[in-house]
Amino acid sequence: MPSYDYSVTFACYNQIAYTRLCIDSLLQSGIDLGRVVAVDNGSTDGTVDYLHSLPLGGVICNKRNLGCGVAWNQGALLQQAEWTIVMNNDIICSKGWLEGLIDSAQENRIKIASPSMIEGDFDYDFESFTHDAAGRLKDAARAGLPHAVCMAIHESVWMDVGYFMSIPKLFGYEDGIFFSHARRAGIRMGTVGSSWIHHFGSVTQKAMALEKKISSGLGDHGLYKSVLGETWLCRKMSKFAAKRNREKVRQSELAAHGISMYGIRKNGVFDWR
Repeated sequence: MPSYDYSVTFACYNQIAYTRLCIDSLLQSGIDLGRVVAVDNGSTDGTVDYLHSLPLGGVICNKRNLGCGVAWNQGALLQQAEWTIVMNNDIICSKGWLEGLIDSAQENRIKIASPSMIEGDFDYDFESFTHDAAGRLKDAARAGLPHAVCMAIHESVWMDVGYFMSIPKLFGYEDGIFFSHARRAGIRMGTVGSSWIHHFGSVTQKAMALEKKISSGLGDHGLYKSVLGETWLCRKMSKFAAKRNREKVRQSELAAHGISMYGIRKNGVFDWR
């Protein structure tokens, strides 16, 4: 692996089986575990003991479930680097994912870059598929459309917009607020086709939100104006514009490559979104 100044961090809340799969995939992809920081939000299923058995760069153990925003900030600050990869613990990383992610971010001058992704059933030849897909889409990027399942964040972003908002009510919405602030600051973001992961479905985030009995959105907490600086109507219009843009990009990717940067695997087939 080329020499990058990088750090990887993720939050845990139980779900030890997924964390093991994630760590195994990091090792198989050549990641130095000394550059990985895990933040546990009060697990009770053996996750803490498992994390301490690994040669990680850091393990932070919170006494209670503090949510994603707090955990991501703790991990990013403990091991600071030029590129901080903030990711879920319920993903499988392909070989070459980090190189493809950072190289493409640098080539496209993107400061917040996400890998392409398959969600759903893990019933396909992952390495063969991702090798082929990364080759087909190696020069492609979805400008302005990152996702928080996994994202490489350049150190300059922290200086320009700060870190993740850590309000307990924001379980699951910290990423949208972060992207909104970055967008208004004119920071280039996107998803790249040269890097691929598989995502099982935000199991940890859902578990953390369930533990706090939080299931509603920003609107129900009256936070659109105070947090995003937008009215409910402006937010709806922005989401509609983004959805329309994603569909346009999807059609372009399918026409050019036969696949898109985001797919759902179900009943043995890919549904390209």
